[in-house]
Amino acid sequence: MPSKKAASADNQQERLKLVGWVIGYIDGEGCFSVSLFRNKTTKFGWQVFPEFVVTQGEKSKNSLEILMKFFKCGKVFVNKRYDNHKENIYRYCVRSKKDLTETIIPFFKENQLKTAKKKDFEIFAKIVSMMNENKHSELDGLKKIAKMIEKMNQKKSSKFLESSETTS
Repeated sequence: MPSKKAASADNQQERLKLVGWVIGYIDGEGCFSVSLFRNKTTKFGWQVFPEFVVTQGEKSKNSLEILMKFFKCGKVFVNKRYDNHKENIYRYCVRSKKDLTETIIPFFKENQLKTAKKKDFEIFAKIVSMMNENKHSELDGLKKIAKMIEKMNQKKSSKFLESSETTS
């Protein structure tokens, strides 16, 4: 029977392998996104909506469950397909500001992404930080966030920045 130290070292090795897999997987399949939606219940009529998402076909759903177990947050949702594709799409999503702030962002700050997604992550982390400071509740902060969103994931111009709330 292996000693506790040996078992602990094995667990450490497995954890490091899993961390490496997570980084590579997210570099290829993950998405850090922030959207602005119209919402009449908010102060300026717009809601900031950050989310960390990984999408896969039904055959690879297990990989999303591995991520959910690894991060201990988020949920896996099914997007039913009604087109000519045979399998449903599954999404692992983390939307909770608390989970993004306490789990997802610290993990990716410590374990750097290697692709262009690194830049999207950095913008994403800055926006979530601004939200934690309530900057999204101020018009100037909302404008800054909208401009930052335009630099992520090859987004087009923000409808918020073109709206009457910001152009007058």
